[in-house]
Amino acid sequence: MESLTEGAGKGCLLKSSENKTCLVTGSSRGLGRAIALAFGKAGYRVVIHYKDRKNEAEDTASKIKEAVAIKADVRNSKEVKRLVDAVINKWGGIDVLVNNAGITKEALLLRTSEKDFDDIIAINLKGPFNFIQAVAPCMVKQKRGHIINIGSFTGVKGKQGLSAYSASKAGLIGLTLTTAKELDIFNIMVNAVLPGYILTDMGTQSGSKAKETALKESITGKFSKPENIAKFILYLSDTGGITGQVFNLDSRVI
Repeated sequence: MESLTEGAGKGCLLKSSENKTCLVTGSSRGLGRAIALAFGKAGYRVVIHYKDRKNEAEDTASKIKEAVAIKADVRNSKEVKRLVDAVINKWGGIDVLVNNAGITKEALLLRTSEKDFDDIIAINLKGPFNFIQAVAPCMVKQKRGHIINIGSFTGVKGKQGLSAYSASKAGLIGLTLTTAKELDIFNIMVNAVLPGYILTDMGTQSGSKAKETALKESITGKFSKPENIAKFILYLSDTGGITGQVFNLDSRVI
């Protein structure tokens, strides 16, 4: 097996700075935007990642003191590496990676097309893999870092009509646990957060029955709020000694 330290951290400049850098994928809108704004408010330099929504990404970046919006297709490892290299060249390193970018398409298993299944797995699971693989070498050299993957309640419990999405999020939990074990020796923490049902664009696109079910199953009878999820992720990123965990912020009982 190739050593994890072999070639690790190439290009990581490790510039001397009190500021930390956070990269949030899919942060032009929704939960990703809330997370980016929370880190920006806390004094982090923030990378706003987007694929198509340039104007929204730049608007998010404009509300943060030090931020940059960079385009990349999470499915393409070369584009992801170029993004990460650009951030390292600009700010010297990456302290926190939040893998938030994701998509979903509702359809029963027997009606799910192969293309839709492949797209969901590629964005929701391969995307985080690509970013972790691109960011980890620099974190290894820094001997610090925190990777937080945004999972889903459906990745643990499953949900009718979301076979591909549930599979992608279940896989993301497996990726989280394995990566945590591999990177722990380098003082890199890896955790997953299940944010709950949020009325972002993805949440509002679901049918009324899905929303009603989510509220019915919730102990509080309320939807999750992006700002509260963002606060928790910020707190987790600054807390040492916690890795390989799956935090359920949904009031539905697992």
